Amino acid sequence: MDKIKIVGGHKLKGTIPISGAKNAALPLMIASLLTRETLTLENMPLLADVTQLERILTNHGVDYAIAGKRAGASPDTGRTVHLTAREIVDTTAPYEMVSRMRASFWVLAPLLARIGEARVSLPGGCAIGTRPVDLLLMAMEKLGAEIAIENGYVVAQAKKGLVGAEINFEKVTVGGTHMALMAASLAKGTTVLRNAAREPEIVDLAECLNAMGARIKGAGQSTIEIQGVSSLHGGWHAVLPDRIEAGTYAMAVAMTGGDVVLSGARADLLQAAIDAVRLAGAEVSESEDGLRVVRNGSGLAPVDVRTAPFPEFPTDLQAQFMALMTRANGVSRITETIFENRFMHVQELARLGARIRLEGDSAIVTGAEELQGAQVMATDLRASVSLVIAGLAAKGETTINRVYHLDRGFERLEKKLSGCGAEVERVAGRD
Repeated sequence: MDKIKIVGGHKLKGTIPISGAKNAALPLMIASLLTRETLTLENMPLLADVTQLERILTNHGVDYAIAGKRAGASPDTGRTVHLTAREIVDTTAPYEMVSRMRASFWVLAPLLARIGEARVSLPGGCAIGTRPVDLLLMAMEKLGAEIAIENGYVVAQAKKGLVGAEINFEKVTVGGTHMALMAASLAKGTTVLRNAAREPEIVDLAECLNAMGARIKGAGQSTIEIQGVSSLHGGWHAVLPDRIEAGTYAMAVAMTGGDVVLSGARADLLQAAIDAVRLAGAEVSESEDGLRVVRNGSGLAPVDVRTAPFPEFPTDLQAQFMALMTRANGVSRITETIFENRFMHVQELARLGARIRLEGDSAIVTGAEELQGAQVMATDLRASVSLVIAGLAAKGETTINRVYHLDRGFERLEKKLSGCGAEVERVAGRD
């Protein structure tokens, strides 16, 4: 397996282009199953998860074409892809595919809405928690689907089609909201979602579905209304910029010092994270190109954060912010409320000299004067990039193993960092 080697101590200066958001791209791709016509998506990131979902959708009968680069396009320009599900040839999503990427479970919704049946493997466990699918299935049942669990598969049927309903989520669920939006778009009548997720990726999906002929109001608010239509047509949509990637690089600049423009980043997508980075001691300002992050070398201040659904501090930036706090001048508390077992990076950060104590759902971080390079092991996507941030500031060389996790959510990470002065390289491994 590939490794990433980092020699710490270099300030970051320059421009980092922010790619299209993985967490938006995946549900947008799945939405292509709702129509016989072509859905064109621009600004698509080149990531392992996107490639895996391509394979899954192809299994269902989706034709997937990548448009060639236009004249003058830079290497950082996102891809344009065309997805056409003229016929659904298979309504089964097998275990060997779903188990590799949980978001692929969401194909259940468009298959039910368009074909009236689906057989999708339960996704199984996850390194950062169980992440049950009960609320996702509840939403489908409210819309009239009959659900059974057989041999590890969800077998769903809606022979007479789905019917609009009121769906009250007992807790905020991004996956449940994504699925309900897709399914209700083709249901008969009106659907109202209450306590819906408000993440920007939800708004992005709703805007895409509306461009395909859906009638969705209120996306981005806790109550969403969907008026079902008989069919959807093709459409065009540009994937929004990745707020998690932008927040990650903002924290990397705050960690190392320097002056970097995050090209294409939008402040409205990650205001809570920006506020935390500012409190830590970095300057973050909006520019014509995106966001500019500057830290002149002064010490970092300790900041307490608590993860919560959007618009609060995102769980997907918790590990990265913890890495930043390992160099703060004082003690910070980081509380995780979304996922259990999302502190797996703590032991690896400790190998670099971090001082972190766990207290239930909180991590108490006492800033260290110095981190030292070491061999570390990536455990999941966000944990792996937290080790990159720590390695950028550590004395000597840090080697991060199992970096395939990084490839799931960060496009060309080592090239983006090295382009701003970091000493980072990928070393090909032997499988």
